[in-house]
Amino acid sequence: MPSLEWLLTWREPLLRAGQVILILFLAWLGQRILTRAISRLAVRYPQLPPELMLPVRGLVRWLILGSAFMLVLERLGVSAQVLWTALTGFAAVAAVAFFAIWSVLSNMFCSLLIFALGPFRIGEYVEVMESADKPGVCGRVIAINLFYTTLEDATGDAPGALLQIPNSLFFQKAVRRWRHGEQPKPRNKEV
Repeated sequence: MPSLEWLLTWREPLLRAGQVILILFLAWLGQRILTRAISRLAVRYPQLPPELMLPVRGLVRWLILGSAFMLVLERLGVSAQVLWTALTGFAAVAAVAFFAIWSVLSNMFCSLLIFALGPFRIGEYVEVMESADKPGVCGRVIAINLFYTTLEDATGDAPGALLQIPNSLFFQKAVRRWRHGEQPKPRNKEV
């Protein structure tokens, strides 16, 4: 029977294709379920900042897609040993690069801490103090990104000027904070 021979000839490639499709479907389904769970968690706990939920969803998505990609490569005949060797080699290079760009990563990590711990929020007034007797940079927070927090100057020296403060500075210096609706009192100018 010619149809049976054809089936036996294509059995192995069809089985692998079915496994690849199953891996991709399960990865898609797992990613959808986990990102929806994270979104529901953000709705249920409003104290979690929305700025943190977007990177968490992205991290979950990339971890699942990366795992699915490795499983698909393994099913297509790429050796697991080769995959792990490549992965650990990449991790070693990433570790060296991590030390090379420490200040950039420090600001990124501090932005994550600002989002997670919420020492201040957009719209509040903050002052990064130089020391107890010297005033520092003061302004209303208008944006927080991975590297800088942008303040609208509240000192009166340059009204409307925007100040970009590296995020790591908020964890190195004392920070004075005014809650929503409160504004700092104008400074007395020394002559």
